[in-house]
Amino acid sequence: MKPYQALQLFCEQFNSNPELAITIKELNQKPDAEKIIKIYDHAIPVIEKEIWKQGIDDDNLKHYQTLFHELENLYSSNSNIDKRHHFIITIPVADRPQHLKDCLDSIYNLCKKYNYGGLNNNTYSKVSVLVADDSKQESSKKRNEELSEHYTEKGLTVDYFSQTEQQQIVNDISKYKVENITGNFKDSCFYHKGASITRNISYLKLKQLEKQYENCLFYFIDSDQEFQINIQVDAKSKELYALNYFYYLDKIFSNESVSILTGKVVGDPPVSPAVMAGTFLQDIIYFLQQFPASDINSSCRFHQQNSPLSNDASYHDMPELFGFKKKTQSYIYQCPITRPHSNLHCFEHFTHQINHFFDGEHPTRKSYYQYENTLDSVQPARTIYTGNYIFKPENLKYFIPFAPLKLRMAGPVLGRILKSELGNTFVCANLPMLHKRTVDTIGQSEFRPGVDHKKDNIDLSGEFHRQFFGDVMLFSVIELCESGYPEKNIDLSMIKNTVLNTIHDLQKKYLQTQKHIDEKINELKAILNSKPIYRTIQQASPETNQFISDFINNIEFNFKNHALIYKEIKSEEIINQYLTKISDAIYTYKSEQSNWEHIIIKEILH
Repeated sequence: MKPYQALQLFCEQFNSNPELAITIKELNQKPDAEKIIKIYDHAIPVIEKEIWKQGIDDDNLKHYQTLFHELENLYSSNSNIDKRHHFIITIPVADRPQHLKDCLDSIYNLCKKYNYGGLNNNTYSKVSVLVADDSKQESSKKRNEELSEHYTEKGLTVDYFSQTEQQQIVNDISKYKVENITGNFKDSCFYHKGASITRNISYLKLKQLEKQYENCLFYFIDSDQEFQINIQVDAKSKELYALNYFYYLDKIFSNESVSILTGKVVGDPPVSPAVMAGTFLQDIIYFLQQFPASDINSSCRFHQQNSPLSNDASYHDMPELFGFKKKTQSYIYQCPITRPHSNLHCFEHFTHQINHFFDGEHPTRKSYYQYENTLDSVQPARTIYTGNYIFKPENLKYFIPFAPLKLRMAGPVLGRILKSELGNTFVCANLPMLHKRTVDTIGQSEFRPGVDHKKDNIDLSGEFHRQFFGDVMLFSVIELCESGYPEKNIDLSMIKNTVLNTIHDLQKKYLQTQKHIDEKINELKAILNSKPIYRTIQQASPETNQFISDFINNIEFNFKNHALIYKEIKSEEIINQYLTKISDAIYTYKSEQSNWEHIIIKEILH
């Protein structure tokens, strides 16, 4: 390959762009390596913008990736000028070996396609991975360790952080009274501690690893995510390695006053099915209303493309909680079948997806990547997405708060605290990861806390419990932050009063939403029993009929007014338990943070 070939090809392809015309002139002046690197850094976002403007395709994407290989060749031939960051990616995982494999595979593929940091002795020199295992099943632990070894042999360094090592590192700091950060578990059951506790324990391991790498950044992701983005092409989803995450993050943390950065996700929503039932029922009803029941054998009509989801929590039943306007728009199911097929085939395919909802998919409201210049997209943040955040080593002091409660919304809670303490050095950027709630081979998540696949139904009561009281925790903290928390000491009685008022406010919103869901369930059942749709169901396969029956059974079990979840949020006993737990956690946070900072800053770990 000729030097700078990909760069020159793009400059010729987009020769009407004056910035790229200047690039060719600068290359012809035969500058030194350091100046050529600066030329690439200037040209890359310009080329990227042109590619997305004309519509990204496989050829352009391949040449775009080659640009970075050329750039890495410049760094490798002049190693003394390579002062870029080393990324340590931490993946907490619990009984999800297939998800972990897909996740690790995406990291390895990203390294191959963009070659960030280059290879040293056949090993990627500026990217490494820490797998923090929180599995219960011995088979999962064994497989997770095997995967770590497998990818290490392939050239991606993957350290397996076993539960034995986790126990040891926690025992080493036991005298510092941080049980509310790292948990309080017996040696015999050091599993399913929860993602937040596992992340916090991983912080201790990262503090040790920091000494091994120069200029490192810590990158936390979830095991059900991949370093890809998705786009809509002819109403279908296409997955691409179209973002060089490491390149852009290195630039952001090198050139900006940034302490912590968070991205988001595309693909499956990042929220619980406990707060998506209303929007999904709305879309199922819309699909059935649009379905040509009198013409089921004609060509499928469900290939029109929805407008992309905007960043307004369109999948959420209560978006107004987060400052978004509630919309009544329904989203049509986008049939993914590519071969010639009928409306009946589409109907059957859709019904095969609907029970994935209970594991967190929203088949009608997936989100897709929308191009925006990454460097220009950096802006102040207010929430952490714990499946996609990056920070400098000195920010290990910001552990995931209230971890032993095992509630959802831990990231948004941490985000509000960071916003109050770090201001504009806490940022977000358009660097989403692809989120996949389920595994194709089984049609559900391998493991998800709070989702219990029983013999007769799927029980979401645990997930709903975590969501409701997670919202209580979040909105209590938001209100207290407005009063100066956590810098200002807030009286415990004031905290309890705030939490109790938040519980009552959210009770009303959740029960109002339940009433709406109940109406939608009844409407759906009426449509399914109507003559046109009933005739369609009769012509569908027995398997299709079973999927529909299972969905109705599960949606009623979890969301009708007799469901356990609604009894729990009205139970005085449960409310009092969480009033005490959440209030105490908020009250003791400052002293726990002081103990934690002592561990992190004093470097007492060995």
